[in-house]
Amino acid sequence: MAKPPIVFVLNGPNLNMLGLRQPKVYGRTTLADVEALCRRRAEELGLAVDFRQTNHEGELVGWIQEARKAAAGIVINAGAYTHTSVAILDALYSAEKPVIEVHVSNVFRRESFRHHSYVSPASTGVIVGCGPLGYALALEALADQIRGARRKAR
Repeated sequence: MAKPPIVFVLNGPNLNMLGLRQPKVYGRTTLADVEALCRRRAEELGLAVDFRQTNHEGELVGWIQEARKAAAGIVINAGAYTHTSVAILDALYSAEKPVIEVHVSNVFRRESFRHHSYVSPASTGVIVGCGPLGYALALEALADQIRGARRKAR
C-alpha cells in the first residue's frame, strides 16, 4: 500500500495559546484540539499530517524549506508573521507546493494592519474566520489540489 501524501500544517507565534488567549476572538479550542481535528480529517482524506508550531520566524522558514522535499502541500497559519514576513513569503514561493493560508479569526473585522497578508500571494487559497474548522477545510482543499496534480502528472 502506498504511503499517504504528507501535508505540513504549520502554525506561527502565539498559536500555542489558542483556547487561552483572547477567547472572544479565537474561541476556547486549543491547538491540541486543532491538531486532533487535522489528524482525523487528514486520515479521512487519505493524507498524513506533520503538525508543528513555533514562535520563531526562522524556524517557520526552515520548516517551509523542508516541505519542498518532504511534503505534498502546506497549510499555514503564520499568526502575526502573516502581516510582517517577507522571509516567509519567499520561503513559500521557493517551496513550490500548494499552500492554503488559514486564520481562525476574521482578520478583516479586526485592526487594519491585519488586512494585509504577505502569505496570500504564495497561497493557492485562503480561509479566514471559520474558526478551527478552517484547518479541516484547508486540508480538503489541499487534498483536492494534490489529487489534481497527481492526475496531471500521469
